[in-house]
Amino acid sequence: MKKILFALTLLFVLNSYSQNKKVAVVSFYTNKTIGLSALGLGGLASVTDLGNNPNFNLTPILEKYHNAFFTVYSKQFPFELLPENETIQKKEYIEFIPKFDKKEDTSIINYPGYQYIYDGINGGTNEEATAKIFNEVADGVLFTEIHFDLQKGFGMGGTTTLKMRATARISLYDKAGKKIFAFTEGEDSKKTGIMVGGIPILTPEKILPMCESALDELMKDLDKRIAKIIKKTDGKL
Repeated sequence: MKKILFALTLLFVLNSYSQNKKVAVVSFYTNKTIGLSALGLGGLASVTDLGNNPNFNLTPILEKYHNAFFTVYSKQFPFELLPENETIQKKEYIEFIPKFDKKEDTSIINYPGYQYIYDGINGGTNEEATAKIFNEVADGVLFTEIHFDLQKGFGMGGTTTLKMRATARISLYDKAGKKIFAFTEGEDSKKTGIMVGGIPILTPEKILPMCESALDELMKDLDKRIAKIIKKTDGKL
């Protein structure tokens, strides 16, 4: 009986420990540059200069993703998120100068209080540094972003329909800055635009509703699948 009680107690402790893991969200942003690679227009600056256009305001869209992330998706994570104020108000975080700093890049929109901190290929310096900043209060650090890309639809004559694709990237690193998981998930908008003579019409009035529509579809997908996606990564802090 004592052995059974001991085993049950140990199981309870281990389970509680797993549930009490804490993670600091250190990067939360979007980018006003609309991807055109699917249209074969890679670097056509004349139709991608939305970064300097004050009417192309993605802040409400980023806020919508932020609210869902912290109130809905976070409840499906196998760990707790550190309160945001404990992250963005930490002196070491505020003073941190990341590799690939983009403070002067007007196309980057950070959620208020966050820095743009790149992770991924060649981003090990940032991953390790941010993990070190929070290693006394968190078991890992999380990065997330959303970005938008145009996709071709059907064409007739010189006109082609377009959809917007919203993609979210979520990545987690442990206390040492070692990757636990990183995945992207994307969905296309229901709202459409057009491309005439091979040139997409990219006015803020046309593009913003497509971006919001794409994000709405992406959020529906994440609502249903994020827990399963994370479980499939089989990564543990």
